[in-house]
This record gives sequence, C-alpha cells and structure tokens, in this order.
Amino acid sequence: MKEYQLFINGEFVNPARREWFETHDPYTGSAWARIPKGTKEDVDRAVSAASTALKEGVWPTLTPTARGKLLRRLGDLILENAQHLAEMEVRDNGKLMSEMLAQMRSLPEWWWYFGGLADKLEGSVVPLDRADTFAFTTHEPIGVVAALTAWNSPLLFVGMKCAPALAAGCTVVLKPSEFASASTLEFMELTRKAGFPPGVFNVVTGFGADTGAVLAEHPDVAKISFTGSDATGARVYAAAAKTMKRVSLELGGKSPNIVFDDCDMDQAISGAISGIFSATGQTCVAGSRLLVQNSIKKQFVERLVETVKTAKVGNPQDPQTNIGPVATADQFQKVLRYIDIAREGGARCILGGNARTDLPGGQFVDPTIFDDVTNDMRIAQEEVFGPVLSIIGFDTEADAVRIGNDVIYGLAAGVWTKDLSRALRMTKALRAGTVWVNTYRGMSFNLPFGGMKQSGLGRENGIESVREFTELKSVWISTATSGPANPFILKI
Repeated sequence: MKEYQLFINGEFVNPARREWFETHDPYTGSAWARIPKGTKEDVDRAVSAASTALKEGVWPTLTPTARGKLLRRLGDLILENAQHLAEMEVRDNGKLMSEMLAQMRSLPEWWWYFGGLADKLEGSVVPLDRADTFAFTTHEPIGVVAALTAWNSPLLFVGMKCAPALAAGCTVVLKPSEFASASTLEFMELTRKAGFPPGVFNVVTGFGADTGAVLAEHPDVAKISFTGSDATGARVYAAAAKTMKRVSLELGGKSPNIVFDDCDMDQAISGAISGIFSATGQTCVAGSRLLVQNSIKKQFVERLVETVKTAKVGNPQDPQTNIGPVATADQFQKVLRYIDIAREGGARCILGGNARTDLPGGQFVDPTIFDDVTNDMRIAQEEVFGPVLSIIGFDTEADAVRIGNDVIYGLAAGVWTKDLSRALRMTKALRAGTVWVNTYRGMSFNLPFGGMKQSGLGRENGIESVREFTELKSVWISTATSGPANPFILKI
C-alpha cells in the first residue's frame, strides 16, 4: 500500500504528528493508499513556506512572462502524464476512466491559457481632472491563497484555482478533499519537474477541522478559493470574514434542465441524460430537475426511460460502463436517503430507486428517475449529488422561468428549444451563472464559471478569474513644481 507525504516548500515531508489515514477505491471498497493526516502544525509550515516564497527568493523576482513559461511547461507535463493521473483519479473517486482520461488530456489547456495571461494583466493610465498629476493603476498579487478542492474532479479544480492564482503572482497552499487526495500529491512531482520555486506550491492533506478550518482562519492567508457543499462553504465564508479574507466559493446547485415542445427531442433526451447521469450525478452542475413542457411530457419521458434502461452500471475502468460507483460510503447513504425522501414526499419512482447488491464495493445506485414531482418537494429543492433525476411538468414559458428560479441555488441551467427568441429570453430570465442552450455541462478554460444566489461567490476560468487573485492599486504622481496654495484644504 502506497504511503504518501505532504508537499511543503518544494519537498515531500512527513506530517508533524506522523499520522496517516487510508483512502479507498469506491469500486472495490478496498484501501489502496495511506494519506498524511495533517494538523495545524503542518498548515503553519505550509503557509509559512508560501508566505516566504511570495516575498523572498526567486518567485517575486520573476517577470510575468517567466511565470507564464512555468505554467505552460506544467501543462506540457500534465499532457505527458495524463494516463497516470487519470488512473489515480478513477481509483480515488470512482469516476469513469473514459471521462477522467478526457479530462486529463484537456486539463493542460487551463495551464497553457493562464500561462499566456500572466503577462497580460495590464493596468491603465487614468486622465485625472487636474493638471500636474500622473495617475495609473496596477494589479498586484493578493497574497497567499488557500485552495480547498472537492473530491469529484480534484486536478481540474487545482487547474481552475491555482493556474490563475499563479498567473497573478500568488503562492498557494492546497487542501484537497480527504476522500481524493492522491492525485493532487502525485501532481506535485510535476510542479517540481516544471521548475516552480520551493514554497510556490504546497499541499496539506487531512480532515476539514484539522486543516481546512485552520487555513480559513490563518492570519497569513489572504484569499480562500473553495469548492464544495453550500453548508461547508458558509462556514468557510464566516471563518474568512474574521480577518477580512477575500473569498471565492463554488458551491452546490439544483439546476433546471428545461425542455420545450419545439426542441430536437433526440438531442434533448441525450442532454437530459448526460446532464444528470454523467459522473454518476456527482457534479455541481447536474441537471437534477428536468422541466418538460406538458404537451410533450408523456412521449419525452417514455423515450427517456427506455434510453436510460440501457445504461451499463459497473467497473469505471471498463470503457463500456456508463455509470460508476458513488464516490464515498457517506455519499452513497445520502443518495439512498434522498430516494426515500422522494418517495415519502409523493414523487413516483419510474426507474431505479435501488442500491445494487450484485457489484463489488457496495456503493452502486441504479440510475433513478422520479415523475410527478412538484417543485416544493425536498427532492426538487435539495442537492442530492447522485444519479437521481426529478421530472417536473410545465405549461408556459413563464411557468418554466418561475419553477426554474424557485430554488436557493443559481449555478447552471439548460434550455432546449429551436426558437432563438425564446432561447435569448430564457438566458436572460434564468438566475444562473451559466445557461446552456441545446447543450449541457460544457466548460472551457476561457469562459467564466460560477454561481448566483447560494451557489457561491466569484468566478473561475477566463481572464476575470485572474483578477480575482489580485488587488487593484491606484497610484498618484504629482509633477507640480510648487506646493498647494493652502495645504490645510483637501483638493477634490
């Protein structure tokens, strides 16, 4: 069984208390590696290393262009090691190998893109309304960044958080989920090979109370970038507020996937399936509420169910598998509880609704579809994070907007229609950070991503995300040859 170490100041080191915990393969249920159990002592070491690297040594002396070259080199190394990194993630979180390998092969794009942006954070010269004054703005790195990532796509989240932070000139301390830490620790060897100076990247693994909470309150951390549940995000937000840390939160969703009667039905069925059953429903943007116009609802649902019945549930390493295991034992039990909650609330289960006992590991749930759902039911309001779809009928476009927006979340939404005018009206009316039209679950390194309402704060991806890791500074320079006539009066 492989035993990992923390990564602090450019070196792999044992945790201060020399304690480890086991990580399990969701498919087999077996422990396969030992992860360091970090504590406050380790967090302090990592933050100190990041703080020193930010202020001293090589990193602050590098030009933005030089920083960008390091990021692009790291992207090259990710591509060279994509197969190995994908295997690590599948073993840790149980997602399909076909999906994770594709993700690892596209991940370098994040590092190449943000490497290219490193020397393009331009300030501006501001023509003030007074003579003898020169004024301009600059973007400066915000400081040490604590990046807290989730278990469903660990290295994608590392790219989304750390690539823009490093492009901005910050240093980082990563705290991956205790359920999927191995790939992040493996990734650190690539950062060394790429040539990043010691202290720029640091990783402290462990449990939230011992590491994540300490990072959120650490006085030398300037910004928290967190991906996870809305409940944990609220605690991170409250802790960060004590020292006025900047915060980015990418939280949960209960996204509406809205199908109008003028849609391309084949396309919409495919989008509905990929929207909820890809990644076993373990994605924040899951289209877990399928809103179907009543005029086509019966036909649409019948065809949807017949298609989902063909899904193969099983080994995530098998390229023929469509749905893998739920990633953790706790999450597996949560999914089953919500299936019971849906039934008790009056929803009608028309497919699945059961745990699979014929597969290894004990963490499989059949793809599950509920009909006769109303939007006030818990199954329509609360995030399940599993392969459970709720179908809600609607009559008019206004109904679709009202139902779609009637949740505390605002992360994503989908719209299926051939009517361009309707598509544009819907994208404006839906309160969501991302709206897909005639597609679903797309993401790119150069298009901002984030949520409204209780789905979070801030944006990841795109040039806007780099600015979230900077402070904007205004500079005044007087070119006057004499002082003011009356120094006791402020000139405005």
